[in-house]
Order: sequence, then structure tokens, then C-alpha cells
Amino acid sequence: MMERARIEIPDHAPHVLVVDDDRRLRQLLARFLSENGYRVTTAASAAEARAKGEALVFDAIVLDVMMPGETGFDYARRLRAGSRVPILMLTARANPEDRVTGLEIGADDYLPKPFEPRELVLRLGNILRRSVAETAPAQRAEPESVRFGPFLFRFDRGELRREDDIIRITEREREILTILGHRAGANVPREELAGGGNGASERNVDVQITRLRRKIEADPANPAYLQTVRGVGYRLLAD
Repeated sequence: MMERARIEIPDHAPHVLVVDDDRRLRQLLARFLSENGYRVTTAASAAEARAKGEALVFDAIVLDVMMPGETGFDYARRLRAGSRVPILMLTARANPEDRVTGLEIGADDYLPKPFEPRELVLRLGNILRRSVAETAPAQRAEPESVRFGPFLFRFDRGELRREDDIIRITEREREILTILGHRAGANVPREELAGGGNGASERNVDVQITRLRRKIEADPANPAYLQTVRGVGYRLLAD
């Protein structure tokens, strides 16, 4: 029997966390979402999802309601206390009260089981697009610096430090950090980062971002600070 070809998912693809106690459904969703261009991490319980959320940043969560122990409602309620990550809830119940409860907690969409996988992909794509569209630069005073994790970038000096150590960066990396740092947390289009110098292009921006990630990310393939916003550009998650 022929082996299924390994799917290469680019590092800028949206990262989705699938939380469901049904192993077969987790595997099905992971395979289907991967085939549709998503990076996927799975969890069998709310506790496992919480642990993975401490180490990784997700663009969306597909969350089952009926799980033993801590339910999907409980997990979503605790998650919403400090996060606006898009949530698509799954349930075997068709009870309208469950749907209302999920939406009141802050779920972005609700899909009853059984469902057509293609519908899940469409709904997931919709809530991700809404999330990107609703993200806007915050109104704030002009900062002198921006801090992300152990790093500090000084705008006036164009200097990047990790605690007491100066990190060597190129002029283009300095320009990109300045733009992203002034709009920390906001989605910045590639064309704004391309600049107007010789060789300026959106493709060159991707190359510069990759090089910069190697200097600031513990795992450049799963960036914690310098994140890709699919179809838009990049964002810098600051403290």
C-alpha cells in the first residue's frame, strides 16, 4: 500500500489547536486541516490544551464542548479571561441553549456534530479573516523602546539587546523592527515593510523576517514574537 505523501506546511500558515477527547476525530481533523494549508496541534483535554498554549501561540482553536472533566465551555470561559484567540466550538448536541451559551462565553462560531469537514474549513477561514480585519493599531503615546520576552529594542539608537548583550542586526532588520515595534500587536502589511530602497520587494521582506527570527526566536518555525499574519504581513507581539 502506498504511503500518504507528507504535506509541507509553510511556517506562515495559520496554527490551529484542535481540542477533542475523540482520538479518531482529532486525527481526522488534523489531516484534513493540514491538507487545507493549516499547521495543526492537537490536545485530548482542556488540561493538555492549556499546557500546549503556554508554549505555543495559536491563530485559532477548534474546541469540543463535551469532554470529560473540564468541558469545552469551562476551558473557553477561562481562556477568554485573557485571550481573544478565535474559537470554533464543536458539539454533538443540537440544543440551541448550548449554542447560546458558547456564544455568550465568547466563542466566534459553533458547529454541531456530525459536520461536513469542508464546512468546518470554511467557517474556520471566516473567523480568521474577521479576526485579522478587527485587529487595528492601538492609540498610544510614542514609545522610546519596545520589549518582547528577554529582548529590548531602542528606537532612538536602533539597538537590539538581550539583557546586557547587544544583538547584531542589519540596517534592513533595524528598519523592520522599528516599523513593527511602533505598531506592536498590530498587523503590518508586507508592502509597508518593503521600504523604497534598491531591491525592495515583499519577497525580500520574507527573507529578512526569516533571518531576524533566527536571532530572536527560540524556535523560528513556531515564532513567539515575530509572527506571520496569513494574507496580510507580520506582527510583533510585545510585552
